[in-house]
Formats: sequence, structure tokens, C-alpha cells
Amino acid sequence: MDMSLAERTRTFIEISEIWVPEGDRLVQAGGNYGGYGDFADASGHESFAKGEGLPGKAWAEARPVVLKEFDGSYFKRTEAAKEAGLTSAVAVPVFANETLKAVLVLLCSDDDVRTGAIEVWSEKDGLLMLEDGYYGAARHFEWVSQHTHFPRGQGLPGGVWAANTPMLMRDLGSGYKFIRADSAGRAGLTTGLGLPIPVPGGQTYVLTLLSARGTPIARRFELWDVRNGAGGKEAVLADGICAKEGPLWDEDNPRRTSAWQGPVGKVLGTGLPVVEQGTPAIAPGYDTMVALPIYQGDAVAHIVAWYC
Repeated sequence: MDMSLAERTRTFIEISEIWVPEGDRLVQAGGNYGGYGDFADASGHESFAKGEGLPGKAWAEARPVVLKEFDGSYFKRTEAAKEAGLTSAVAVPVFANETLKAVLVLLCSDDDVRTGAIEVWSEKDGLLMLEDGYYGAARHFEWVSQHTHFPRGQGLPGGVWAANTPMLMRDLGSGYKFIRADSAGRAGLTTGLGLPIPVPGGQTYVLTLLSARGTPIARRFELWDVRNGAGGKEAVLADGICAKEGPLWDEDNPRRTSAWQGPVGKVLGTGLPVVEQGTPAIAPGYDTMVALPIYQGDAVAHIVAWYC
């Protein structure tokens, strides 16, 4: 993507990394570290036992985990993170039934202008309540979110809960379906992505990524449904939002993909998240891509991808 380093660093998420089980530990299986070479080196030499560090905690507790401060916490790479200016992280476990397939970790920096939201909602007494979240400079929106709950089917989190599928929501600041529209508009939030996060035991978790125009989580979002095609399993692009004008699919970017065909096909083939950076496989005009499988039982039912 033809943009300066300054533009790149204004995305809400700085680093995305994948950790997969190998024996009784989690080891690194890819990541987008941008210009954070020292942190990448520290991460490449790290591994996590169950319950150890942020990835290990998401594994042991079988839930998405938000960590808003590294100092004095269980985060193992605190010194390297501090030198890189990283301040917070979210770990998202990927389970197929009872089996952990991977943990996706998203790391963020904090400043006076970086605005967005990464939220974890969980069901308590028939309502979705905010378990934790990271909001950057969107302090008022954070306060509103802490005092908001969702019945099944209401708002973005409740809609994901009811449908048990990923959902995209546009125009957060003016959309009547987005319950927190007024405070979202004031914070500059424009696009919402909601994901069901299945975990052992059946507890309901919904992850929401809310993107602002100035410091976006991504410049393109895609939702793929996994279906049975003539040649076996295939992923079909069901919805998407792109900052650029024009269609999301064409002859160069088909609406359907099969296992091992491109990054989305790689997720379909492996059942694991994929992080790509600076490869020809990424859609033209983008530098990085994250693709995350969403399981139903032991099979991948949906794939969510975002690009910067």
C-alpha cells in the first residue's frame, strides 16, 4: 500500500500475532510486527505454558482476555513492549469444540488521538454485559459502554449473539440499530465488526471491533461463509466494507475461494488464523491482512478478514 510510515502507525491495532499449541506450550506461528523489530525478536524467542502470559491465560481460562496495562501484570514481554510503546493487548482464543487451535493477540499503543474499541461482551443473567474493553482516547464512549447491556438481538453484540454469526454494522454514529450511536458519533466511530467467540462450556462471548475514521482498526472488512461446493468446502464472501470505491470482488478478487487458495483459503485449509504482511496474496492496495476462523462445533463456519 502506498502510504507513509506515519500513516501506517495511526491504525488502532499496531501488531497482530498468532500462537498455536505445540505439545504443552504455545509457540509463535506468524505475525505482523510492522517496524517493531525488537519486539518481534523478543516474541520469536518466547513460548507460553497454559496459564502463562497473555496467550496462556486466554488458553487456560477459555475466554477472550483484555489487558489494558502491562506494568505489574502477568504479561511476559513487558520490557520489550515498553520500548516499542505498546500499552495494551487483547487475546482471542480459537476453539474447535474443546480443542484450542490458536490464540490471536492484538497489541495497541495509547495516545491522545488514537480512538477505537476492542470489546469483550459476556452473557450474565440473560443479558450481554461488558466484561472488558480497550478504547484508546474514547473515554466517554468507554463509560457509556460500561453502563450498557444488550438483550439477545439488540445492537451489534446482541445481534451477533442471536444470529451466532459475525456481523458488520455501518454508520455507527447515525445508525438506529447501534444503541450507542450518539456517543459513537462523538468519538468518531464509523464501522463495527461483531464476532461470536465459541469456547468450551458454552459460555457466550462476543468480541466487537469498532473502527474510527482517523485511526481505523482496518480499511477493509470481509465476512466469509463456509459452504459445501462442487469441489468440497468453499468460502463465499457474504458481506464487506471497503474504504475505497468500487466492488469488493471482481475477476482479480473472486467472491468464492477454496481451501488453500489465497489467505482466506489458507484459513479454510488449516483451520487456523492467518496474518499476512507485504505479500502478493493480499488484496491489491493493502499492506497487511488478518483472517480469523469462527468455528461451530469442530468445523469452520465463518472466516472474518480485515486489511490495512
